[in-house]
Amino acid sequence: MKVIITGGGGFLGNQLARALLKKGKLTGTSGENETIDDLLIFDRQISEEATKGLENRTTFIEGDISNRETVNGLFDRNDISVFHLASVVSGEGEQNFDLAMKVNLEGGLNVFGACRNLDSLPRVVFASSVAVFGGSRMPKVVSDTTKPGPQTTYGVTKFTCELLINDYSRKGFLDGRSARLPTIFIRPGKPNAAASSFASSVFREPLNGQACELPVSRDQEHPMLGYRNTVECFIRLHELPSECLGDDRAFNLPSRTYSIAQMIDALEKVANKKGIRLGPILDRPDPVIREIVATWPTATDGSRALELGLPLDESPEQVIRDYIEDFLHN
Repeated sequence: MKVIITGGGGFLGNQLARALLKKGKLTGTSGENETIDDLLIFDRQISEEATKGLENRTTFIEGDISNRETVNGLFDRNDISVFHLASVVSGEGEQNFDLAMKVNLEGGLNVFGACRNLDSLPRVVFASSVAVFGGSRMPKVVSDTTKPGPQTTYGVTKFTCELLINDYSRKGFLDGRSARLPTIFIRPGKPNAAASSFASSVFREPLNGQACELPVSRDQEHPMLGYRNTVECFIRLHELPSECLGDDRAFNLPSRTYSIAQMIDALEKVANKKGIRLGPILDRPDPVIREIVATWPTATDGSRALELGLPLDESPEQVIRDYIEDFLHN
């Protein structure tokens, strides 16, 4: 079978690609376990770093996901599964409305339309976000039955694609599943334009001996999930039989809520045990970031996902240790 990862040049897409190659098989359109003989990573730009260790086992294609002809060209056989991660992130989406609509919405329509054109029922895992929730009536804890009320363009496009996944699945065009991501940590590399980027920076920069500028208050709370379990959630969600999913294909991924102060405390505990000298964490309030973050839920109910066997982090300390092992071991 062929597996397509859109947005595969990014951190999560790249980690997913490596996990799939290690796994070797997925449930295909036949309903049986099939060998992954073609893994395609598609993104606007793919760095040399993202290709390391994957050169001989993966196809890399750079292109514009809002170009329908380009996307259709990726779907050249019927036995395909798709992990659709390509997206303009939250902060960038607020700054550039047209780009968010072009990439997130038109791109999603192109991917779903290409699936519809196949003579099969491809499984599609779509990376959504808890940013689909928001508004003055949003409860403290949001569940899969909470009414969405996104307050960012990013959240609006994610919720729209969730609805499309539900309808395309209902119509028999594809077999879709939407994973509502909480804040994912710890992402290596440099900060990006996501409003939640500080939730990785507060760990990453100090571990690298660098200063972290914190744009939100230390009592700000976030629902969080480690990157290893996020990738595992994508795979397990793909593997679930369609009859387990019901008519609402959108699932809050399991998460735990931490305040920034709790994150820093966990970081200091791990660093002390491992003899790591941390860089400073500096309070640098950013009203734009604070305004965006204030629209997001501070806790999620992922009970549906947990009942279906999706994993939950043991603790923030464990995620920090995973990051050190995977990215700082040298």
